[in-house]
Amino acid sequence: QIGRLEGCSRVVGIAGTDEKCSILVQEMGFDAAINYKKGDVAKQLRELCPGGVDVYFDNVGGDISDTVISQMNQNSHIILCGQISQYNKDVPYPPPLPPDIEKIQKERNITRERFLVLNYMDKQEASVLQLCQWIQEGKLKVRETVVEGLANIGAAFQSMMNGGNIGKQIVSVSK
Repeated sequence: QIGRLEGCSRVVGIAGTDEKCSILVQEMGFDAAINYKKGDVAKQLRELCPGGVDVYFDNVGGDISDTVISQMNQNSHIILCGQISQYNKDVPYPPPLPPDIEKIQKERNITRERFLVLNYMDKQEASVLQLCQWIQEGKLKVRETVVEGLANIGAAFQSMMNGGNIGKQIVSVSK
């Protein structure tokens, strides 16, 4: 959604269920979404982004990221926000790319930088104001999966790690 608001002409999401893909397109304003658990992701990405990919907001890593990177354009950008598929592996952060994907990254001059919110604290106030404005104007939509009670934090975390949430996973402990 922010990509679209900041000028991206085409926004394609990747999610793990048809329901999530539908929400991305129908509610969140994405042009298209790919269910990575169904069909050939590389083929679908080529069809949906025939001109290649310029910006990739990466929070999954692994095979999905490798597929996207292989279709990225010269001088494009990867914003690393997480690498959930790599979290339980004994690798550094960010995880190294496979040699063939690293070669593509270097040959195409693709930047791959970590997004650390603490590096942007000087922009925090302005960012919160902008996000709030977009939400109030209906330009930015928020989805949350809320579980009640601290006793349910383990189950909520497991569900999130298995893709059971839609949007941000929240555990509410006040009431």
